Amino acid sequence: MDIKKLQALAVDALEDVKAQDIQLFDTVHLTSLFDRVLIASGTSNRQTKALAASVRDKVKEAGGEIVSVEGEATGEWVLVDLGDMVVHIMQPAIRAYYRLEEIWGDKPVKLGAAKRTTKKVSEDAEDKPKRAPRKTAAKAAPVEVTHDMMAIQTTLDDEPKKTRKPRTVKAADAEAKPARKTAAPKAAKVPTGARVKVAATKTATASAKEAAAKRPRKKAAE
Repeated sequence: MDIKKLQALAVDALEDVKAQDIQLFDTVHLTSLFDRVLIASGTSNRQTKALAASVRDKVKEAGGEIVSVEGEATGEWVLVDLGDMVVHIMQPAIRAYYRLEEIWGDKPVKLGAAKRTTKKVSEDAEDKPKRAPRKTAAKAAPVEVTHDMMAIQTTLDDEPKKTRKPRTVKAADAEAKPARKTAAPKAAKVPTGARVKVAATKTATASAKEAAAKRPRKKAAE
């Protein structure tokens, strides 16, 4: 099997079971035993075993060779030997202790997740049924005009239309508003020290005459 197809199958199998921190490395320049090393993490013994089984079954269905599967008894570190590629499925503590990335991680390889996503979308689109064309609303049938309908319409047309009554004007509104008062003219300013003549009133004149009558007349000089 082609190495690119083999690594794509293994990565897909790991992603199907929610593997964590998947990393792929090219080891052609380091050893002649295998061309790729694939490392992934599982959170529990059960998940590591399920990841290993997923890789094994998917490669076998595609016609690939399964050399051996080791470590399924404990589930802490399961190794799947695919001939040209070795898959290491480890729990986080075991992976942090052995640090296989420092040994085989000289030349990382892209996983091609975009290619897998595009393929999955196209497959889902093929599985979905095509949307039925939108139905258009049926046209309403023409209404047949009968003699009864014509008679009703004629009766409605002959009825006198109600006329709107004129608005009544209230007496309070009819009264004219009082005219606006004009301001009184301002008194002229009088300069300081000047004498001002004031017109005598009737009361003042009468008082003066009364005072003059009471005065004793002086006798003529002897």
